Amino acid sequence: MISKKFLDNVSGVAAVEFAFTAPLFLLGLLATFQLGMWMWTQVGLQHGAEMAARCATINPAVCSSPAAIQQFAVGQAFGLNLPATTFSFSQSSCGNLVSASYAFPNFAPYLNLPSFDIRASSCFPV
Repeated sequence: MISKKFLDNVSGVAAVEFAFTAPLFLLGLLATFQLGMWMWTQVGLQHGAEMAARCATINPAVCSSPAAIQQFAVGQAFGLNLPATTFSFSQSSCGNLVSASYAFPNFAPYLNLPSFDIRASSCFPV
């Protein structure tokens, strides 16, 4: 038989509530962090592509070759540490086209979540 003293005991309730809510809170915190990093990377790629396409059109002395355009795009990518091969340059019917493709890594690889591609492109008229 369970005694009344045992049923009225409330010590440890906060620890049990914390054990139930902490995993959800941490999952939400990590998801918010991952979303912020994804958005920062997307904006950086888009900015690098836009500035490189503009440079290829307006400033051919600096952006004289596809390799120079790729290096310029990497320098304009908001502090992202990207290889130059992330960006590609071509001349299209719309003008100078710079595209970017980056495999965004999952920050928690032990969860076996896949990485996904982030793409950006910009075309500046000739």
